Amino acid sequence: MKKFRFLFSCLITGVLLIALPLDVKSEELDVRSEEGIAAITMPSGDVSLSFVQPGRIAKVYVKEGDVVKANQILIRQDDAAEQAQLVLMREQSRNTTQVDAQTASLAQKRNYLEKLEWAAERGSATEMEVQDARLEVDMAEFSLKAARFEQEQNMRKYKESKIRVENMALKSPISGRVEKVAVEVGESIDRLASAVRTVKTDPLWIDVHLPVEKGETLKLDQKATVTFQGAPEVSAEGKVIFISTVADAASATLRARIEVPNKSNRPAGEHVSVQF
Repeated sequence: MKKFRFLFSCLITGVLLIALPLDVKSEELDVRSEEGIAAITMPSGDVSLSFVQPGRIAKVYVKEGDVVKANQILIRQDDAAEQAQLVLMREQSRNTTQVDAQTASLAQKRNYLEKLEWAAERGSATEMEVQDARLEVDMAEFSLKAARFEQEQNMRKYKESKIRVENMALKSPISGRVEKVAVEVGESIDRLASAVRTVKTDPLWIDVHLPVEKGETLKLDQKATVTFQGAPEVSAEGKVIFISTVADAASATLRARIEVPNKSNRPAGEHVSVQF
């Protein structure tokens, strides 16, 4: 009988011990829910730039940490040969000698044809001579078209060369800071190899994953309070700029993106909590 009571007592105690951690976890979850949704900040712009063709680095205009503006040149390849080719293509595209010569030739042959036709009407020229003159006019028209086409092709080649030269200078597509410079002057670099990275941290972006039923209640431009988990904690007001239209089936959540101003230049990658 005593053994039975002892076992029963242990059983009851065991049930309590098992239930206690579950209650504690539940309370902890409630506290976390009240504190907000944990997330990590990220840059609103993050671009790694590379050249589209191999070459030698001629100039590096920035260093890590520099503030840059959109379309500012960061790095330039040696483009001396390409600049010379560009000048040649430009002059060829502007040269209208062939077009002018073929235009004058066509005008002369048309004038000669008119005179032969006038003479043929009066019996002073044969029909064969008139047909030959007409053929000469047709050939002159074709030659003029060919000359114009050649000039148009030269203009296209000039534009292509200009684009190639422009691509030899890396420009920042965003305003922000230089995060990393991976090349030095005189170094040869392969095409598509990362040369420089720029980031934009004002504003910051924060992606949060919400239960579907909660995510469906969100609206664009809805306010959100972001608390930075630092010492001391700092809060800022952000807004919803994106709500996913596809839920994650595994976790039954929707992704929402929060945008928060960052005038104090806090680094991206900080832990924060978000409350709506």
